[in-house]
Amino acid sequence: MKLKHLASFEVNLDPVLDLGDSHLGRRRVINIIGGNFNGPHLPGGADWQVLHPDGTATIDTRSTLRTHDGAHLCLSTNGIRHGPPDVLRRLAAGEAVDPAEYYFRLFCRFETGDKRYQWLNHTLAVASAARTPDAVRYEAYTLD
Repeated sequence: MKLKHLASFEVNLDPVLDLGDSHLGRRRVINIIGGNFNGPHLPGGADWQVLHPDGTATIDTRSTLRTHDGAHLCLSTNGIRHGPPDVLRRLAAGEAVDPAEYYFRLFCRFETGDKRYQWLNHTLAVASAARTPDAVRYEAYTLD
């Protein structure tokens, strides 16, 4: 198995909407308001995140992308972010934190009806991510 670079993503986010503690953990929704990946990342998606008592965040996003040549793609990511409590506090406070100080990884799945990109329907990708005060940046790699 080899990793092949697929794309660099920047996902711009609204402030966190905290729904409170449930039996699963602290539920948060973070709306996606735009971004890019060598093409626009369309508004309208969100991260339906669960924050667990130990500070671990379970990531579950859905968003729509438009490629440089007009194709529309649905992108779903699932992943996990965790780290030392002091690092997670700094992230939550909106501080710039070196991504080497915490673990943030994603699985990426794509869906499209555009024939030019249908190969993505049958491709799994993984990503290494970083959280900034108002965005998430990640590098995605296909699993070949």
